[in-house]
Amino acid sequence: MTEPTPPADCASMEDLRAQIDLLDRKLVALLAQRAGYIDRAIALKQENGWPARIPARVEDVIAKVRAAAEDEALDPALVEALWRQLVEWSIAREARVIREE
Repeated sequence: MTEPTPPADCASMEDLRAQIDLLDRKLVALLAQRAGYIDRAIALKQENGWPARIPARVEDVIAKVRAAAEDEALDPALVEALWRQLVEWSIAREARVIREE
């Protein structure tokens, strides 16, 4: 994938939308990569007898993404809401497998 064009350099809505679509594809690819790490976490949690939900880790993840959002001048509340949904999806994915095996 090519690098995005800076927003100020987009001359038209068509250009702007193409850049948003490019970023969306990259975000999906990153989320798929993250899901691979969740799959590995399942195996490690099973080996160690750990539960799918580890509350301290959940809050650590949220604190880190909120700080990253602030560093990027992005609304931390938005990022927290998105990540809480992502984390809950990840925990549910882990729990399904851990209970099945």
